[in-house]
Amino acid sequence: MSDLDTFTMLPLQIDPQTKALTTTSNSRALQAELAALNSFHRSLLALETPNQVPPPPVPVNPKRSANVNKLRDSGSAEYRKGKYADAVKFYSLGLQMALTRPLWEPQQLVREEIATLYANRAQAHMALQSWAEGAADGEASVEAKRVGNPKAWWRRGKCLMEMGRLAEAKEWVAKGLEMESEESELVAMLKDINARLEEKEKASS
Repeated sequence: MSDLDTFTMLPLQIDPQTKALTTTSNSRALQAELAALNSFHRSLLALETPNQVPPPPVPVNPKRSANVNKLRDSGSAEYRKGKYADAVKFYSLGLQMALTRPLWEPQQLVREEIATLYANRAQAHMALQSWAEGAADGEASVEAKRVGNPKAWWRRGKCLMEMGRLAEAKEWVAKGLEMESEESELVAMLKDINARLEEKEKASS
């Protein structure tokens, strides 16, 4: 008998008030799917539309976009003033707002927003010499936008170098060059990393 002919009874319960679904199963996959479904249900309940009906396909809330842009610009303004910790706070708020867009809004828009915000926050972390945090944000930016994002590739590479993780930095920058077609700053960084690795090898020999 194929799986398509098999009926599986799942141990599900529904809250009569919130309508949230829960399970007694230890399956992480099932719990993750229910969490996503409940989150989507809550976003529908929060709609400011008649009868809580979702809007037409691929709408973009202009207020949210404006707020995300305002938080990003505020972070950049604080960075220029040398207030790097405040810049991190503004970028973090912008990320929180971008990442909580309703699920029916274009995911490409979300990726563009968070790629910029993560890259900017990485730069602010670097100014604070928070290399581990900067490296994590650089990687998150690249995860959102792999091509056309040389600054994020460079910033994570720089953070890895500052932490002394030269081999990892070399591998990372090499991948960045594959994506960014010989970006000059990445080429220069790779040369610097190779020179440092050679010095390190000579010192240990």
